[in-house]
Amino acid sequence: MRMHRSKLLIAAGGMLLASWNASDLANAAAAGGGPFTLTSTTFKDGTLMPRNVSNKSNPANPNPNCVGDNVSPQLSWSNPPEGTRSYALTMVDPEGRGGLGVHHWVAYGIPANVTSFAEGETSQETNKYVGGKSTQGVRFYSGPCTPPGSPHHYTFLIVATDLEPAALPPDLTLPDLQARLAGHTKGAAGLVGLFVKPQ
Repeated sequence: MRMHRSKLLIAAGGMLLASWNASDLANAAAAGGGPFTLTSTTFKDGTLMPRNVSNKSNPANPNPNCVGDNVSPQLSWSNPPEGTRSYALTMVDPEGRGGLGVHHWVAYGIPANVTSFAEGETSQETNKYVGGKSTQGVRFYSGPCTPPGSPHHYTFLIVATDLEPAALPPDLTLPDLQARLAGHTKGAAGLVGLFVKPQ
């Protein structure tokens, strides 16, 4: 199971990982006396996330698979690589859209002195990050609307960069962001939360 999660995490961030060089990867564990890590008090890596993280159903366009309150999970990161000036944080469902993937959250320009988001904090725009454009077309967290069946693996990835927080404009899609970060990444850490529509 651990190996399966690792493969999914690598696949979700594959384009970004491809832009790193050896020194970038080495820096991921060089600072702070330990590895760069991403954790959550809302769920543990590789386990089911609570129902409230799921998105709300829109009355104008109901989706029976949106069963929650769109409460973003708590996230914390520690031991950033040396030279980090800002972070990017994304949430991707690699199994969404029949395997084409759903980009639930694209955030960047997170200042180096910000090391966590409280539960629910990113369910709306905040001045702690620059909002990119998710698959749903919004700048903030957009929770799962997973159909019944096998759980999907929601991959949270935080990337340390050498860019100043205001370096990038808002509304970048994930592919746009990955292209802009090429050559500017210092390291990354990931976390996988599972979700499926409760029966």
